[in-house]
Amino acid sequence: MKVAIYGQYYQNSTEPIIKDIFLFFNTNNVEMVIEDNFLKMLYDKQLIKKEYETFSASTTLDSSYEMLISIGGDGTILRAATLVRNSGIPILGINAGRLGFLAMVQKDNVDSFLQYVIDKNYTISERTLLSITCEPKNDAIPEDLNFAMNEVTVSRKDTTSMITVDTYLNNEYLNSYWADGLIVATPTGSTGYSLSCGGPILTPAVQSLVITPIAPHNLNARPLVIPDDTEIKLRVSGREDQYLISLDSRIASVKNESVLSIKKTDFKIKMVEIPGETFLKTLRNKLLWGEDKRN
Repeated sequence: MKVAIYGQYYQNSTEPIIKDIFLFFNTNNVEMVIEDNFLKMLYDKQLIKKEYETFSASTTLDSSYEMLISIGGDGTILRAATLVRNSGIPILGINAGRLGFLAMVQKDNVDSFLQYVIDKNYTISERTLLSITCEPKNDAIPEDLNFAMNEVTVSRKDTTSMITVDTYLNNEYLNSYWADGLIVATPTGSTGYSLSCGGPILTPAVQSLVITPIAPHNLNARPLVIPDDTEIKLRVSGREDQYLISLDSRIASVKNESVLSIKKTDFKIKMVEIPGETFLKTLRNKLLWGEDKRN
């Protein structure tokens, strides 16, 4: 069995997890290939001494890998998705952060969760991604990384003034949002930035997207749920010459009046779900549902 390992380092919470994972996999003769920057950090922190093969962002992960283990929080998984891309390799998120909806495996009893991996006792949740193109073409958006797992967001830059986002669905005019920005979120991203801006929660299997304005000036503007086969076009104008576009955590500057086309990608990211660690359980735990004494 062969797995890829990728992670971020949080001193107070990550070290025990890393040690448990490496001990478990080495004991069970699992071949580990480590992301090169992460491995350098592990050596620097003297958490491991053994030599391992490495991979990097420029390395193609192939079908010989059973899965990629992501150690960190949701942001780490979003970065891991840029490594996996369209390879079809599933991602298992082990939560070493705080609030997370993607990294479902908690640091307690890591061994018992990893035993499910050894036994192949897990399911796969496929997650929709969004791709983006810009007209005129913008070199700040790399063609090989022009996708987002959580959301595509346009927002103001270098100003406190709102921007205007003309929005079209399948080439039909929808609305002009006067706001700080606009979020187009996947079901996975519905529990992220969109949720904090008042958007609805979508379960991962729902074939929908959410358009959520950020601090809209036109107060009758509300989040909108649309089919995920819709092509969305945005044209942004404002007082500054440029605005910001973000694909998850990757940010680029785009000139005013550029037209962005957003649509579902032709591939999905596969997330590993361990028995008992479901999306609904995560919702209850993270949002404290059921904490009301009347329940």
